[in-house]
Amino acid sequence: MSAHTDRHEIAVARYFEAWNATGPQALAKAVAAAWTPDGTYTDPLADVGGHEGIAAVIAAAQEQFPGFSFRLAGTVDGHHDTARFSWELVSDADGTAPVAGSDVITLDGEGRIRAVLGFLDRVPAGA
Repeated sequence: MSAHTDRHEIAVARYFEAWNATGPQALAKAVAAAWTPDGTYTDPLADVGGHEGIAAVIAAAQEQFPGFSFRLAGTVDGHHDTARFSWELVSDADGTAPVAGSDVITLDGEGRIRAVLGFLDRVPAGA
């Protein structure tokens, strides 16, 4: 059973703010708000650390999928310093979601992300 708290929801909201930030300055600011300076992001396609590395992964995803936004799919489940959630990458034009995944995050004492372990659940061919 989960001991879900606002702390987990706030961290996940900041995570999505970073993934949906546009422009280098807004992206850098959102990544700094969401992650610790030494935070990491690991999924099947990336394994990076630090704000610059994380921002570069996000910028590359935005470049690969212009006109798409990341959104929470379902609810956030969390306990202690860990939370898990699912997400979709949704077309702003027609609402389709060709990419989906699930992430597990670890938080520091202030609720900032220390680590993300991401899993891709649905990816279009050739992406």
